[in-house]
Amino acid sequence: MIITCPNCNKQFKIENSLIPEEGRDLQCGSCNHVWFFKVENEIEAPLTLNENISVIKVEEDVEARNNNEEFSKKLQQEKTIKPEINKKTSKQSLKTVKKTASKGSKFFSYLIVFIISFVALIILLDTLKTPLINVFPELEIILFNLFETLQDIKLFIIDLI
Repeated sequence: MIITCPNCNKQFKIENSLIPEEGRDLQCGSCNHVWFFKVENEIEAPLTLNENISVIKVEEDVEARNNNEEFSKKLQQEKTIKPEINKKTSKQSLKTVKKTASKGSKFFSYLIVFIISFVALIILLDTLKTPLINVFPELEIILFNLFETLQDIKLFIIDLI
C-alpha cells in the first residue's frame, strides 16, 4: 500500500502486513513527522443501484440522437460544398506558391544555421583556447588574429549602426 505523510506529502510504499487492523504510529523518513495511521476499508457498504440514473440516461440518449441528426445533415451539406471549392482552385498556382516560399525559407534557414554554428565554434575556441595552445603552440598566433578580426568586424557593424 502507498501511505502519504500528512506533513510533507511524501509517499511511501509499505507492505500491508506491517500495519495491524487497529493501526499504528508511523514516522516520516523525510521530515520525521509522527502520526497515527489506521487502514480504512472504503468498500464496507454494498453498492446500490439508483433507478433515476437509467431514466436520465434514456433522456440523454434521445437528446443526443436528435442532435446527431442535425449534425449529420450539416456534415452532408459541407461535404457537397467542399468538392466544389477544391475544383475551383488550380493545382498549378498552389505548386508555384509552395516552390517560391520554400526557396526563400530554405535560404534563411541555412543562413541562420550557419550563423549559429559559427558563433558556437567561436565560443568553443575561446573556451578551449589555453588547452589548445598548450597542445599546439603555433595556434596562438592564429587564434589571436581570429579574435582581432572578429573584434574589427564587431566595431565595423557598430559604426554602421
